[in-house]
Amino acid sequence: MSIKLYGYWRSTASYRVRIALNLKGVEYEYVPIHLVNNGGEQHSSEYSRLNPAHLVPTFVDEDEDIILNQSLSIIEYLDERYESGYQLIPEHRTERARVRALAQDIACDIQPIGNLRVLNALKGSFEATQEDVARWAAHWITQGFDGIEKRLQTQAGKYCFDFDVTLADICLVPQVYNAQRFNVDMNRYPLISKIVKNCNELREFELAKPESQIDAI
Repeated sequence: MSIKLYGYWRSTASYRVRIALNLKGVEYEYVPIHLVNNGGEQHSSEYSRLNPAHLVPTFVDEDEDIILNQSLSIIEYLDERYESGYQLIPEHRTERARVRALAQDIACDIQPIGNLRVLNALKGSFEATQEDVARWAAHWITQGFDGIEKRLQTQAGKYCFDFDVTLADICLVPQVYNAQRFNVDMNRYPLISKIVKNCNELREFELAKPESQIDAI
């Protein structure tokens, strides 16, 4: 198969790309990279040749001879290459900018602070307990969601932007999954919760869930 996705079942960034691949109707080979077992398979010499940053996901399109990291870049590539399925990035420049801004609120400002390597560094270098780490992650997710909930009040419909699934929804759903892992009170966010519920009723989102992956443990 010419399309491969190297990822980890519980990685929010990998989760985003799985959703996008499903929404575009693209068949792909999923290659699990376990971030914990064996000292972290992302550090292996074989994987580091694909992704020197030692992070997931990594996307390979053999037909186009391209290797991409960074989930947002991968998703935009998929949206431009494939006309099938959902259009994930709006055509109009104003709507396109708004969708990207909300996606980046999540992918650039919330998710990286709770990334596995950051949480491990807190424990390994700053003597944080597991309880400290959970509070850290929940704190930054809550701060981010407070702002997103307010923004959604002026633009949301069934999904983040009216009645079309976009890149913003693709970023939001995995981040809520992560928030639930760290016991964030989602009752504070009725709009976010409604949108995520609507998204997860779509088969493409259902199939992308972490528990549905072959490396889920």
